[in-house]
Amino acid sequence: MRLEDLYKLLFDLYGPQGWWPVDEEYHKQKGTDKREEIIIGAILTQNTSWKNVERALENLKRYGELSLRFVRYTDMDKLKELIRPSGFYNQKAKRLKDVASFLDPTDKVQSVSREELLKVPGIGKETADAILLYAGNRLNFVIDKYTQRFMRRFMNIDGNYDSLKKFFEESLPKDIEIYKEFHALIDEHAKRYCKSTPLCGECPLKRLCFSAGPSF
Repeated sequence: MRLEDLYKLLFDLYGPQGWWPVDEEYHKQKGTDKREEIIIGAILTQNTSWKNVERALENLKRYGELSLRFVRYTDMDKLKELIRPSGFYNQKAKRLKDVASFLDPTDKVQSVSREELLKVPGIGKETADAILLYAGNRLNFVIDKYTQRFMRRFMNIDGNYDSLKKFFEESLPKDIEIYKEFHALIDEHAKRYCKSTPLCGECPLKRLCFSAGPSF
């Protein structure tokens, strides 16, 4: 199956995911930049669930400001307390400070190279690609644990981060919306069915899946 066909199949199943979620109304009222919410969220989501990230983002909105400017200038201890729900708040506060300093002004996200971004402490490949794709609107496909698990089971492709990223980017049309939606659709499917312990019997793709197909 071509990746583009798989994308269409997942899109038909789950519809548009609209990822990355941002609070448009908040930024309109505050005059802040929604790209900065994406950048902050990309750091906070490391090693935690999105539900915990949402709690931390809500704290920033309620007791501070959801902006890189606030991250740069607020007291470190206050920042740690606000993002505590996301876990690993000591490390993440430092990482937020570092990336907020590096991406000043925020428009730098449109031109900075991936290699430069990866030099920022605490910014790994997944975080860098998420920032570039969703905040920078640049063609960098994001690979995460869900993508690796799904591709290994569904297409029998057991690749590392770099090989899977190359496979997606060489196989898909150069369309920013497909990149954004496909990543989110794979995550949605993996969270519903292709879990650590897969729910193959309930999966709508079971007859097409390399791992599950022969059993159904």
